[in-house]
Amino acid sequence: MTFTVAIIGRPNVGKSTLFNRLTGTRHAIVDDRPGVTRDRREGKGRIGPLHFDIIDTAGMEKASSETMEARMLQQTEMAVMQADVALMVIDGRVGILPDDIYFANYLRKKDKPVILAVNKCEGRQGSDTTNEAYKLGFKNQVSISAEHGEGMVDLYDVLAPFYEAYMHENEHLEIEEGGKDKHIQIAIVGRPNAGKSTLLNRLLQQERVLTGPEAGLTRDSIAIDWEYQGQQIRLIDTAGMRKKSNVSNKLEKLAVEDATRAIRYAHVVILMIDATIPLESQDITIAGMVIHEGRALVIALNKWDLVEDKQATSMSIREGIEHEYPQLKGMKIVNLSALHGNNLDKVMDAALASYHLWCSYISTSKLNEWLALATEQHPLPLSKSGKRVRIKYVTQHKRRPPTFLLFTTRPDEIQDSYMRYLMNHLRDYFELPGVPVRLILRKTENPYEKKKK
Repeated sequence: MTFTVAIIGRPNVGKSTLFNRLTGTRHAIVDDRPGVTRDRREGKGRIGPLHFDIIDTAGMEKASSETMEARMLQQTEMAVMQADVALMVIDGRVGILPDDIYFANYLRKKDKPVILAVNKCEGRQGSDTTNEAYKLGFKNQVSISAEHGEGMVDLYDVLAPFYEAYMHENEHLEIEEGGKDKHIQIAIVGRPNAGKSTLLNRLLQQERVLTGPEAGLTRDSIAIDWEYQGQQIRLIDTAGMRKKSNVSNKLEKLAVEDATRAIRYAHVVILMIDATIPLESQDITIAGMVIHEGRALVIALNKWDLVEDKQATSMSIREGIEHEYPQLKGMKIVNLSALHGNNLDKVMDAALASYHLWCSYISTSKLNEWLALATEQHPLPLSKSGKRVRIKYVTQHKRRPPTFLLFTTRPDEIQDSYMRYLMNHLRDYFELPGVPVRLILRKTENPYEKKKK
């Protein structure tokens, strides 16, 4: 249990910039246009000795029900309920607007401490707004510039008493202070509207991230800690990834970069594919991206309840991906319906199984037994000089993904086709289906060459 601060306010006042400042990251997407943030994003914040959880939220706007803005407001309200302190941000350059007054009144009705931060007050800017802001009725007020890091000492001074009171009340509880949890990071990726956010919500059994019929709702990659069968999991919901040639909007580019970074730092990637639509080249491209980064991969065929010819669809998708990436032969494919909650346990079991394969370690003795069998069944071709090229021995260099070093005196004369043969043979022999495997050739010194010299 940790002291939690929620950053709230109307759109475009600098909430995400302040989130990045307090977390020491650039993970929240920032742009001059309002309404960039749509889901609530959590991170580890720090000011001086204070360590706390921090929540970045969507801009608060009045909205009628059944609209995307209303669902965004609902997410912000949940963040306020979760927080110990609400940090309300207003724009010092434009002054107090009616929406600021509306939401200040909303916060006063909540049984929650509020700190008012007048942002964009670098230099002498915002002094008039700072004086005017006291009319909103909050005792704790600071002037800051999240972009330039000004006013952080003042923010510390007003936040510290709430933090200390919380620590005193909860001194019997174990408090995390920036420590790293042992968890498996699972990123959920795919094209827009494939059901990624719906899957995350069903797994968590709460409407944690924004969902709806509109494609491209998710922009930031949202990481949420969770537990499954006693295993600590960090689920990462990502923005839909379209073909690069179709992405011209700056915000979408930033969202795709964020999703790519999520793949890079994940342990396992669940690739969501809409089973009601024929396999597209973009699905194959994303799968290739996962393999290139060396992550374990699970394919989730969503909306399976709407598929008529299930056998043909499953075979078509598997063959399409394996044809492009033979190293994915035998990959785990799970049919599910995220909307109805069907087969959610199967997709998580497949993710954990892939993770354990991804972490595999094989002893050197077993590897060399395999090498002897593989080269006996299919000997290496002769070198240009007519001599037989020989791989002397093999050893595992590292895990995650399994990486092996093969030592030979003539690495340049071993063809790519033979390396593919070895890789496929190794996968079959040690039962590593669908896991990226890397074979690296290393040159060994020839002792006779030294004598000649």
